[in-house]
Amino acid sequence: MQFGIFTVGDIAPDPVTGRTQSEAERIRNIVRLAQHADELGLDVFALGEHHNPPFVPSSPPAILGHIAAVTNQILLSTAVTLITTNDPVKVAEDYATVQHLAEGRLDLMIGRGNTVPVYPWFGKDIRQGVELTLENYNLLHRLWREDVVDWEGKFRTALQGFTATPRPLDDVPPFVWHGAIRTPEIAEQAAYYGNGYFANHILAPDFHFKPLVDFYRKRFEHHGHGRADQAIIGLGGQAFIARRSQDAYDAFRPYFENYPVFRGSRLEDYAHRTPLSVGSPQEVIDKTLTFQTGFGDYQRQLWVLDSAALPIESALTQIELLATEVVPVLRREMAARRAPGIPDAPTHETLVRAKYGEAEPRQPRPNAHRGDNLTGDSPYQDSDPSVSVRYPSA
Repeated sequence: MQFGIFTVGDIAPDPVTGRTQSEAERIRNIVRLAQHADELGLDVFALGEHHNPPFVPSSPPAILGHIAAVTNQILLSTAVTLITTNDPVKVAEDYATVQHLAEGRLDLMIGRGNTVPVYPWFGKDIRQGVELTLENYNLLHRLWREDVVDWEGKFRTALQGFTATPRPLDDVPPFVWHGAIRTPEIAEQAAYYGNGYFANHILAPDFHFKPLVDFYRKRFEHHGHGRADQAIIGLGGQAFIARRSQDAYDAFRPYFENYPVFRGSRLEDYAHRTPLSVGSPQEVIDKTLTFQTGFGDYQRQLWVLDSAALPIESALTQIELLATEVVPVLRREMAARRAPGIPDAPTHETLVRAKYGEAEPRQPRPNAHRGDNLTGDSPYQDSDPSVSVRYPSA
C-alpha cells in the first residue's frame, strides 16, 4: 500500500493574516513539501497541472525534474497530466526524461482536468474531451513501447517514422493511472490496458465514485489482467490533523470557510458527509479505514494537505503528523485487513523484474545520424531490422 500527498499548487489570500504567497514562494514551497514528505518516509508525491492563476504548476515535468534531484526515495507522480490538451508526443518525451532523472521514481496520472477554458486555449474542443483522452493515451501507450511509430488519428497530425526520445528508462514505461470521477469510458480504457484507476475521492459525498471503481474492477478482470479484487486502484483524500480534534476544527475552519470551493458549507457537516478528514490522528485513521471497507482493498491513498491558502509551516506540520501518527497505523491495519493475493501498485523495479526477470534490462543506444540528423531504418543499435522507417517528405 502506498501513502502520500498531492498538491494542485493553488494560491489564495490567507484568511487569518490576509497575506498572499507570490508565485515564486509557492513554487519553492511545493519543493519543500516534497522534500519533507521524502524525509519522513511517505511513498508518493504528486503534482497537479493547471494553466491559469491562481495555480502555479503549469509545467509539472520541470518541477518534478527538480524535485527528483533534491529527494532520495519518494515516488513522483502527477495529479493529473492533462492528456486532452497536451500533445502525447511531448508527454512521452517529457516524462521519459523525468523518469531518467528520477532513476525510475516516476509514474503518471492522466486525466481530462476540470478547467473549461483550457481546451480552447490549447486549440481543443471540450465537447471532444473523452475522444481526445482515449486517442491521445492510445498514442502515448505506443510511443513508449515502439521504437518507430507510424500513426494517424483525428486530433493531431499523423506520425511517420517517429521515435520518441529518450526511450523510457530500461525500456520500461512509467506506470500509468487513469484519473476520472464521472466517465466510464476512461475506466474502461484503464481496465483494457491493465493500468491503474484513480478516483479523486474528494469534493463529493462519501463513496460517490464507487460505481465507477466497481465497473473498472469488473472490466479489469474481463480483459484478463487478474481478479476484479486485484485491480490497481488509487483514492484521493483531504485532511487536516491536530493532536486534539477540536483544535483541528478550530485551526482549519477559517481556511475551509473562506475557500471558494467550500464557501457556504459548515465544516462539521462537510466532514461528516464527504471524505474530508478533520480531527485527531485516530479520527483520520478511522475515516481512511472506511475507504478500504467501502471500496475494497486498494493500492494508493493520497491526501491534499496544503490547499485553501494554508501557510507552509502548517502544511509541513500536517505532513509530519500524517507521516508519523497516521500512516504507520494505517500500514499495519490495512495490511491486516487485506485479502490474500492483492498486489501492490507497480513500481519501476517490479515492472523491470516482470519484463526481464534476472536478465539485464535493455539500454537503448542510438545509431549515428546520417548527416541529416536522422538515423534511418535503425534508430537504435538493437532496433528490429524488419521495421522499415519512412520519414515524411518535405
